[in-house]
Amino acid sequence: MWRISASVVGAAAMTALAVLSTAGTAGAAGSAGEAVAAPAAGGGESAPGCVQYAATWRYTHVTNACDTAYRLTVEYTDGTAVPCREAQPGATVTFPGYGPGGNGVLRVRLCEPPM
Repeated sequence: MWRISASVVGAAAMTALAVLSTAGTAGAAGSAGEAVAAPAAGGGESAPGCVQYAATWRYTHVTNACDTAYRLTVEYTDGTAVPCREAQPGATVTFPGYGPGGNGVLRVRLCEPPM
């Protein structure tokens, strides 16, 4: 019984730490070469149909099957903001999944190009 409890507590602590570190860096201004999250496109335009995603509790994999590169982000049911990622043609980029709370993925959106 102790081993199960310890592993569950350890896994929960690691998950909480990962969430806190992600939340702490998502909105921070970049320094020493760190990337800064770009805002999504003003209209929140959905990605074209050739951009597909697959969501699990841990990751959301977004695949760009288009002939054009896109900057993309994922829209979640609870409004969680995640940084935009560049997806070259044929590439798959990874975003957070829906998590143990069931935060669903609504859609993949286009982002404005970096300045």
